[in-house]
Amino acid sequence: MIKRPPAGTIPDEPGSYQFKDKHGRVIYVGKASSLRQRLSNYFQNPRNMHPRTAQMVETAESVEWTIVRNEVEALMLEYSLIKEHDPRFNVRLRDDKSYPFLAVTNSDVWPRAMVMRGTKKKGTRYFGPYAHAYAIRDTLDLLLRSFPIRTCSENKFQEHHRLGRPCLLFHIEKCSGPCVGEIEEMEYRQLVTELCEFLDGDTDEIVQRLEREMQAAATDLEFERAARLRDRLEAVRKAIAKQQMVADKNEDLDVIGIAEDELEASVQVFYVRKGRVMGRKGFILDKVEELTPGRLIDRILESMYGEQPVVGVPKQVLVPYEADGVDIYEEWLQMSRGSKVQVRVPQRGDKKALLETVTRNAQEEFTRHRMKRASDHNTRSRALTELQKHLDLPEAPLRIECYDMAHLQGTDYVGSMVVLEDGLPAKREYRRFKVNDVGGSEVGSGSDDYAAMAEVVRRRLTAYLAERERPVEERNSTEGKPGKFAYPPQLLLVDGGKGQVSATQRVVEELGLADEIPVAGLAKRFEEIYVPGRSAPVEIPRGSEALFMLQRIRDEAHRFANSFHRERRSKRMTVSALDGIPGLGEVRKKKLTKAMGGVSAVKKADLDELKSHSFLPDAVAEAIHAKFHPSVT
Repeated sequence: MIKRPPAGTIPDEPGSYQFKDKHGRVIYVGKASSLRQRLSNYFQNPRNMHPRTAQMVETAESVEWTIVRNEVEALMLEYSLIKEHDPRFNVRLRDDKSYPFLAVTNSDVWPRAMVMRGTKKKGTRYFGPYAHAYAIRDTLDLLLRSFPIRTCSENKFQEHHRLGRPCLLFHIEKCSGPCVGEIEEMEYRQLVTELCEFLDGDTDEIVQRLEREMQAAATDLEFERAARLRDRLEAVRKAIAKQQMVADKNEDLDVIGIAEDELEASVQVFYVRKGRVMGRKGFILDKVEELTPGRLIDRILESMYGEQPVVGVPKQVLVPYEADGVDIYEEWLQMSRGSKVQVRVPQRGDKKALLETVTRNAQEEFTRHRMKRASDHNTRSRALTELQKHLDLPEAPLRIECYDMAHLQGTDYVGSMVVLEDGLPAKREYRRFKVNDVGGSEVGSGSDDYAAMAEVVRRRLTAYLAERERPVEERNSTEGKPGKFAYPPQLLLVDGGKGQVSATQRVVEELGLADEIPVAGLAKRFEEIYVPGRSAPVEIPRGSEALFMLQRIRDEAHRFANSFHRERRSKRMTVSALDGIPGLGEVRKKKLTKAMGGVSAVKKADLDELKSHSFLPDAVAEAIHAKFHPSVT
């Protein structure tokens, strides 16, 4: 564990700091307006720190820092160091997509429009990014009738130049034929400029110019040219209609929507230029460091604008909540843009509605991301194999059972059992438990949790043993269906750390199943895996499919336990004074309370008043009266 640097050696100036492990590898990079104040936060009682921060400090062996002139320089240095070292405790951006752009190769003699991915090239204009390449091709198909620039490769261009014959695109008026000299270079350049202006959002001037030219051609009786201009104008209008207008025409915005849980965040960005959505992009952030909502925004802004973005920096960046260092980031973005930039949270109106739309997109993408990881067969197989390896299991755990407890200050203790079979939820196998005997001297204490977990696991495994003892003929007969707990888990996972694992292992050993059923625990504090007989946690790499599978079943067990607990608590809190009266069922109870104006009125009513209701038999009326007026004979 790292030792605190001697007092007075840490400067009270802005800069970036780097924590290193025993091998000299950078494991965390941060920035601060005052290095002394920030670093002092790391040298306190670990119990007072966020779990991930405490884990980072425990892993670190040394800390170094670099002084800079101001906070903006500290931010820039932090970004470059994170990019260089990819520290394990800094937020990681995971984006398995190479988003396509519509590119125009302005550096060529005869510029070309094309779909382009990957590294950006100097002298090429990029528009987008687009979610799918077919969206670019659809857009180009409309625009080429109005701006017929070439889309062919250099080899094809040279081939037709040598042949002296244009390709089919020229004949269907989707290329102006520069390969065979059908258009002058200056005129061609004008087409390229107009296309780029249109893609930038400057559509009004182009529409007006085409309308003027069409009217002029018709006035001069050049009807064929007027018809071509009419077709170009129609194509332009169709392309404009496909570009969704979401803001005023003079507004440039980047809108950031976020959906998250404790481990990951899905980020969607809509690029709005001249009031229209010109592109969108999404990525996943792996939360491997402590992140408040404002700090998460910090990290997203660094990821998006750390290098000059292809689509440029807009006048406004809309975010769901304020960045921690909003002033610093605005100054940083202003340096990149060359004019004022606002990073703000919209409170009302169209911009708030737009942010909500982008956030919904982020939520949908987050759901798809998790479903994709969960449903892919190869991914599941890899996760099960990794679990077998990391937990030293005799075989891949095709059936995993996870247990969790829920209670409110020691009351209404319940347990849940959820099951994964071949990596997929087997909801028909889910079970819920009411905990009957909870030990421990203090309500809600740790010993209560251990006793509750032990009770639930004991009841489940005892039922399994009873099922196993049934005669084979009975189990295999058509009448003798397998019991609820007929199949043993190949991995028994509990939500908790060493205490829960030890309590569960004692039950497994007590029932003679220690050699048959392996036990493990997933502690939420550090997302660490514990197994019996080992004090240190098992290291399963963050972001691995194995850890994701365990987290998913743990979260499902937690959800299932909490829903059962809420259900029980709700029932207990809605107990009526009319419950338990012979002959007074739910239907009569509702009729009676409605007719008399509530339970209080029923309590105060005399016997004759109760008997006056035709739907209430005399015997039931007498029972009601006797309950609330026991002294009246």
